Amino acid sequence: MTPLSEEAKARLSNVSTATLTTVLFKHGLKNTFLPGVHKINPDAPRMVGPAYTLRYIPAREDLDTLDVFQNWEHPQRKAVEECPAGAVMMIDSRRNANAASAGSILISRLMVKGAAGIVTDGGFRDTPELAALDFPTYHSQPSAPTNLCLHHAVDINQPIGCAEVPVYPGDTVVGDGEGVVVIPAHLTDAVAEEAAAMTDYEDFVTERVLAGQRIFGLYPASPESRAEFEAWLAKRGS
Repeated sequence: MTPLSEEAKARLSNVSTATLTTVLFKHGLKNTFLPGVHKINPDAPRMVGPAYTLRYIPAREDLDTLDVFQNWEHPQRKAVEECPAGAVMMIDSRRNANAASAGSILISRLMVKGAAGIVTDGGFRDTPELAALDFPTYHSQPSAPTNLCLHHAVDINQPIGCAEVPVYPGDTVVGDGEGVVVIPAHLTDAVAEEAAAMTDYEDFVTERVLAGQRIFGLYPASPESRAEFEAWLAKRGS
């Protein structure tokens, strides 16, 4: 597993998921953005960290009763306690938000332990409390019923699908106000570097467009606009 470097993390903390999807497209990857998943707490910080995964299958009434939570090996509770600091917990809930994937107590525990965030393609409960929590929390819609109504936790830190996007343990997960992107671990350094450079150029383009310049010869870059950008960048750095 390729560890997430501090340099890559810093770069990814300052680029948008939109820019990242374009860079990943250049690398041949089209299915990296989680559709239908949004942040509950808009004022929470951006999210960057390696994926730590949990997978649900459909619940069965004779197995999924409230007393299963007395078992310290229950995969949902065990995953919360074992999720490493700095990691993003990614939950495969089969895109079913009719029962909660987790709630405010477990998510608060992750926050206190130093996790970077949590994502499900299902729903979370206690969303009024989560909306006030200073912790990146992404889901598809609120869901009050306990997870045991529909979800049976089975696997920890195995490959999953989240919103039909493949997620492997250790992949880099980035979340902003638009949504969540998953970057294969081995591409993270290259993608972070390219996305940071693209963001600089897009800042230049935005400034010029707001000043009235047309996009032809500017976006995408021409040799002339690239030279102007390099001068702009040098001036901004001085």
